[in-house]
Amino acid sequence: MAQVIDKQIIDFLPLLGKEEKKTILGFIKSVVKIKEQPKRISIKQYNIEIDEAMARIDAGEYITQEEVEKESKHW
Repeated sequence: MAQVIDKQIIDFLPLLGKEEKKTILGFIKSVVKIKEQPKRISIKQYNIEIDEAMARIDAGEYITQEEVEKESKHW
């Protein structure tokens, strides 16, 4: 079935003008971009990650805003 659709697309391309082709190309790129976005995580996984982050903070494993600003000057 996909081969039939591919052939139909190829057959119609010569019938399109430059602007129509640009519009279709933009649409195709947006569809591909949406597909490439990472999947959403579950609420359970989200809560696990929050708990892990909070544990790191409680253990003192973080940097302050001031430290980030100081460090960013060297980027």
